[in-house]
Amino acid sequence: MTPSQTLADLRRRIVACRRCPELRAYCRAVALAGKREFAGERYWGKPVPGLGSPGARLLIVGLAPAAHGANRTGRMFTGDSSGAWLSRAMHRAGFATAPYSRSRDDGFEPIDAFITAALRCAPPANKPTPGQMTRCASHMQDEIALLHRLRVCVGLGKIGFDAAYARLTEFGYSFAGPGRPRFVHGSESVL
Repeated sequence: MTPSQTLADLRRRIVACRRCPELRAYCRAVALAGKREFAGERYWGKPVPGLGSPGARLLIVGLAPAAHGANRTGRMFTGDSSGAWLSRAMHRAGFATAPYSRSRDDGFEPIDAFITAALRCAPPANKPTPGQMTRCASHMQDEIALLHRLRVCVGLGKIGFDAAYARLTEFGYSFAGPGRPRFVHGSESVL
């Protein structure tokens, strides 16, 4: 299989994931209730796969789909304020085709970047349990296994940073300097 075919298969497996029934139930409930701001829109309400190509050199890792963002749109970091911030930053740096990410068909595509998250389902109050994090970890492992050109990883927030660190070290990446790098806003660690 080619990497893109493998990535397509992985995306289908992620969307079909049922490892956390409590998160699936929460996402469905949010999708059914919706939010007044998005009245009339049909919510995705399923696990959300990563976004980008296997040739990406930049990996961006966040916490999870937002309940009324990616859980609504079905595309990572799309349709909420975090997605708006990230898409503008990526576009300014040349890593995206557009400075907005509002819906699955808006023309936004990462350029040489892959966007993923520690969890694939929105957790209540953005607070995942350790068990949910463990059950979802293999999805990111499988994505990273396909990113053969990976050079830079950006962890958005402590959970995104910790998940990226854990998954990268599982693949044998190590970090320069003494001890494990700690999450600090704006910090940089060298692989």
